[in-house]
Amino acid sequence: MWKRDNMEQTAYEALLKTPRMFSFTQIKNALANASRECLYRVADDRIYKAIPAGQGIYVVEISEAGPEALKLRILQETAVTPQPEVMPEIIRYVTEWFDLDTDLAPFYAMAGQDTLLKQTIDTYSGLRLAGIPDLFEALCWGIIGQQINLSYAHTLKRRIVERYGRSAAAEGEQYWVFPAPETIAALSVPGLKGLGMSERKSEYLIDTARMLAQGKLTRELLQDTGDLKKAEAILVSIRGIGPWTANYVLMRCLKMPTAFPADDVGLHNAIKLLTGMDRKPTRQEVLKLAEPWKGWESYATFYLWRTLY
Repeated sequence: MWKRDNMEQTAYEALLKTPRMFSFTQIKNALANASRECLYRVADDRIYKAIPAGQGIYVVEISEAGPEALKLRILQETAVTPQPEVMPEIIRYVTEWFDLDTDLAPFYAMAGQDTLLKQTIDTYSGLRLAGIPDLFEALCWGIIGQQINLSYAHTLKRRIVERYGRSAAAEGEQYWVFPAPETIAALSVPGLKGLGMSERKSEYLIDTARMLAQGKLTRELLQDTGDLKKAEAILVSIRGIGPWTANYVLMRCLKMPTAFPADDVGLHNAIKLLTGMDRKPTRQEVLKLAEPWKGWESYATFYLWRTLY
């Protein structure tokens, strides 16, 4: 076993220290609520996920190891034998997935003074913004979910993942990794339509996959803008990506704190629920409510979503 600043590890296990204001129970419960999700599994107070690292895919079990650490364990039944250097990649993935590098103290200070958000931080204290580290997955999920209900969106996602994704088996379960952009880029529109996707969305997914496969769109390109509006402009210039999808991706994948899908139906429903309104708020009412959230719009949105999902 050897040590680095925030972890202890062997070839197959690692202890990852967690920051203040982190609750494994809260993030586990939030993930468990998405019962139709096909890219992870929550069972017996543990989270299981296939994570690509090095040249392989590793099924990782994540559990709580006391009040200030997570235990990451590679299930050794996976097809590829883990190498010691793989674990740092897995640690980085989990750190990003659970947003462990963000200091939530300023968010809680702001939210504690906000009538709407105070209700959410009291209930979900320690919840982190569970992200989507894979840019292509985040973009696809944003496109798939446009103008359909959440249940059917999960059905379409599962069909794409199980037809075109990669997988690994462990302890009698199959775990999937979202398809690579190169795989979807090589498809024709009828191939995706056959899964129940509309022709237009099939075109959007293939076009977006080709941009990533050709290196025309990358996380680095978006991150290097250093500016939400510039990153949003790059995304909305892509066919099939509007302001909602762009902000959703910048929030869930790039973790830009000011990303704000202001037109999101779930956000509006949460505001209606917590305010007791007899109708959904207008866009202008949402923007007015969000004025005190400046700098933390993404976390405010995530906590409000949590009241519904």
